[in-house]
Amino acid sequence: MTPTTPTRRELVQDGAERLRAAGVASPEHDASELLAHVLGTRRSQLVLVDRVPREVADRFAKLLARRASREPLQHLTGVAYFRHVELLVGPGVFVPRPETELLAGWAIEHALAVEGTPVVVDLCTGSGAIAKSIKDEVPHADVHAVELSEDAFAWAERNLADVDLRRGDMATAFEELAGTVDVVVCNPPYIPLEAWESVAVEARDHDPDLALFSGQDGLDAMRVLERRAALLLKPGGVVGAEHADEQGEAAPAVFAATGRWADVRDHLDLAGRPRFTTARLAR
Repeated sequence: MTPTTPTRRELVQDGAERLRAAGVASPEHDASELLAHVLGTRRSQLVLVDRVPREVADRFAKLLARRASREPLQHLTGVAYFRHVELLVGPGVFVPRPETELLAGWAIEHALAVEGTPVVVDLCTGSGAIAKSIKDEVPHADVHAVELSEDAFAWAERNLADVDLRRGDMATAFEELAGTVDVVVCNPPYIPLEAWESVAVEARDHDPDLALFSGQDGLDAMRVLERRAALLLKPGGVVGAEHADEQGEAAPAVFAATGRWADVRDHLDLAGRPRFTTARLAR
């Protein structure tokens, strides 16, 4: 590497090696994203960069060190991308994952199938990722979202426009909408308390516990969701909720056991792992 102006290729290669050694799952991607961030450009535009000014390379090195300590990439850039939207994120809010895009897509598909104005409720909205995606792709939808955490709610406020956003508990939210909702969607906390040590460092040390853990079996929030969705939905309305890989049978069972639901089924993510459960309120 030259002493004054390193090349883009050198910085990305060296950065990726450092991140790989630190156990980061996507070292090349993250090194490229960080370099694009300090350059004020997109990762896809890095090919247009040859040499990087020394002061920019120094800022890159500082961010790289923080990423190597397993601080989330999105906390360093301040941005998370989800489907077709961009979200502001940082400490205090759960960073949306690509896997959740499938659940959002399911909700969007069902909202689009509703005649007239679909009413959609996003429980445990976090950063507002699902609610924002629904409003982006179904602009005529009447979208409502709720978040319990004060810190996460502050991020959702920055991300959501034209959405009825409220701070509160999903167990009691939107009482006035009872029996009128077409789609309820939720990415609840679902990690069992006993699984703390198995959680990725980025999530365990930086995502809020409120967004991660949900009782001894990880399904406490799912049970609350089942009861709330049954109250909010109109007959024939649908609910969808993300869950852990290991809950592909246990999560649907929460809905099937009550007798209130039809068409209870589970869905796989792109890696073939159980990812979210859906059900239709029996007529």
